[in-house]
Amino acid sequence: ISMKPGRPLAYGKISCCHYFGLPGNPVSTMVTFYQFVREAILTLSGQTPIPKIPLIKAKLLSPIKKIPGRTEFQRGIYAQDDEGIFKVSPLKDQGSGILRSMSEANCFIVLHEHMTHLEKDTWVDIQLFDSLF
Repeated sequence: ISMKPGRPLAYGKISCCHYFGLPGNPVSTMVTFYQFVREAILTLSGQTPIPKIPLIKAKLLSPIKKIPGRTEFQRGIYAQDDEGIFKVSPLKDQGSGILRSMSEANCFIVLHEHMTHLEKDTWVDIQLFDSLF
């Protein structure tokens, strides 16, 4: 899977038992759970329709460096201004082993694989943690 953080990820099935192998770093585990395992568990438990995690447009409050080629899920803090516009700030520490960034964040900033360095005031997609379940 071409994403960051979030490798390696495994799925298997033995008889009627499903197996998900998640990465070892805590942030990678949370990202892959939200992006893949969440939907699988809802499907296996019989929920229909499966609620998709909405993507909301937000304006970046600071630049982000990114190498194109894979989708990145960076942790961020969003807020709405008085006009209802979503604005988002990426957290400084984005390492996949830094659990603090997940506890401080309230959204994922979704940087699609074709994107490269993003300047302040660029519109990006975010996934609010409130809407993950």
